[in-house]
Amino acid sequence: MQTSVAKSKGKILLVDDDPGLLRLLSIRLRAESYEVEAVDNAHKALATLNRFAPDLVVTDLRMDKMDGIGLLKELQTRSPGLRVVIITAHGTIPDAVVATQGGAFGFLTKPIDKDELMSTVERALKVSGSHAVSEDWARDIITRNQAMKEILNQAKMVAATDARVLINGESGTGKELMARAIHRASPRSNQPFVTINCSAMAENLLESQLFGHEKGAFAGATASQTGLFHAAEGGTLLLDEVGDMPMRLQVKLLRVLQENKVRPVGGIEACEVDVRVISATHCDLQKFMVHGRFREDLYYRLNVVNIRIPTLSQRREDIPLLVAHFLQQISAEADQERKVYAPEAVEMLVTAEWPGNIRQLHNAVRQNVALSRSPVISAELVQQSLGEHAGKLLSFSDARDEFTRNYLSQILQITIGNVSQAARLAKRNRTDFYKLLARHDLNPEQFKAR
Repeated sequence: MQTSVAKSKGKILLVDDDPGLLRLLSIRLRAESYEVEAVDNAHKALATLNRFAPDLVVTDLRMDKMDGIGLLKELQTRSPGLRVVIITAHGTIPDAVVATQGGAFGFLTKPIDKDELMSTVERALKVSGSHAVSEDWARDIITRNQAMKEILNQAKMVAATDARVLINGESGTGKELMARAIHRASPRSNQPFVTINCSAMAENLLESQLFGHEKGAFAGATASQTGLFHAAEGGTLLLDEVGDMPMRLQVKLLRVLQENKVRPVGGIEACEVDVRVISATHCDLQKFMVHGRFREDLYYRLNVVNIRIPTLSQRREDIPLLVAHFLQQISAEADQERKVYAPEAVEMLVTAEWPGNIRQLHNAVRQNVALSRSPVISAELVQQSLGEHAGKLLSFSDARDEFTRNYLSQILQITIGNVSQAARLAKRNRTDFYKLLARHDLNPEQFKAR
């Protein structure tokens, strides 16, 4: 007979250098169906953060090296919005009050009462919006990159709230996938996820698509139509490439976000809507504001939480994982044997420039699979598909030489070619400095004022 496993009520990270108290709190919380990770210092807690992704941190105030307040500040930087409860001894209550003013959710005093512990934890998780999240909420985002893991941790936390999110990133980095992941991790996950590209249609059509229109509102409007705000009721609306939205529609969108009401084109009455708005753009909206292309008040309405997706070249360790995923996907779609890349071909993929990011990588893999007559995709085929974007990572020695040459050039520019002064700045004797210049083919005369 199988025994049923209680569903986790939330993930709690315990931090305390008292092993007895750590064990006692762990037992009490696990008995109430909380998932618990227990560590004995703040540094271990920070190392555990991304792997465990807690909904709540309960930490002792007095600890060696980094205390509870230090941990609180670090958590506020790394995981904004993560709730922290401080454990204190009776004599340190004033410090706990300071910690609470600094952003801690609350504090517990030793000896810790079981009922008070459970009540505080329940309140903290309720305020943080903690709820059951599907394990595969981020299934479309394939990564082992540390920066991406931290971003996913933040995304999961903000997903539990209704805060608006602005996702920045170059084209092809996966902004829509991140928006979908946030939706799946949110309490709205069972409601619609609707997306619209704000740069893909004319202004009047975009307005009608977003807000709907009444019959006769314009030529061709033979029937009333609800807009995407209504289609996303209770769920999430992604405004992709929001930076390209015309100024007149920015004004109308701002009013919707302020009032949570939508008035269709040609309509008189506005209807209430309950929609979480996520925006995405590859543009620098702050520059757009300076040049009058994007409203400042709308920017701050949309940019409550900002998530910036790194480029593929900033997460090269993910390329082999993504390639393997795409190969498996293509094989399943075509119901054929999965092809593989030759080792030198994988190296070429990892070192390429990828200006089109993950979308470009996906297209390249599809092209390679389609054109490869062998089960093993060769480096030559990859070279053909990459063309001018094929790159090569510098060796350690070459990278060091490039850095040294740039450093020496910068010093010579600062000193206008004065070798004695440049050598002093570099903290090298004049003879050695001359040797460095000769080794890197640098002539001080070229840096002197003409």
